[in-house]
Amino acid sequence: MIVFQLNCGTGHTFDIWFRDGTTADRQLARKLVECPECGDRKVTKALMAPRISAKGDKKIPAQNMAVLAKTMRDQLTEVRRQVEANCDYVGDKFAEEARKIHYGESDARGIFGEASEEQHKELSEEGIEVARIPWLPRDDA
Repeated sequence: MIVFQLNCGTGHTFDIWFRDGTTADRQLARKLVECPECGDRKVTKALMAPRISAKGDKKIPAQNMAVLAKTMRDQLTEVRRQVEANCDYVGDKFAEEARKIHYGESDARGIFGEASEEQHKELSEEGIEVARIPWLPRDDA
């Protein structure tokens, strides 16, 4: 897939995805592409800067993205399973309980729960080790 920036005869600019450059040229020549704003079919490619990759820049082929997404989802599901199996859920008292553990007012243990962005920042500034984990919903819900 490739995206081109296009201009219509009345001056509107818009982007459209095509299978490849040949398909784009063929559809533009046959006047099959119309401006989404005014409907004009006198559409041409706009001048675009090419994307130049840095040396060693490795791109993931598009067909592998679905596999990568599934792998990441599986890993995040396993993280959730491990956290729930090995840590105590403290709900919205997370910041309070994390401080108690850090300052020795409560037994050291793994906990999880909810904290606002501000609470997370305050805990970090106090030197309390906390981490945000992308929490995927359960599939069995």
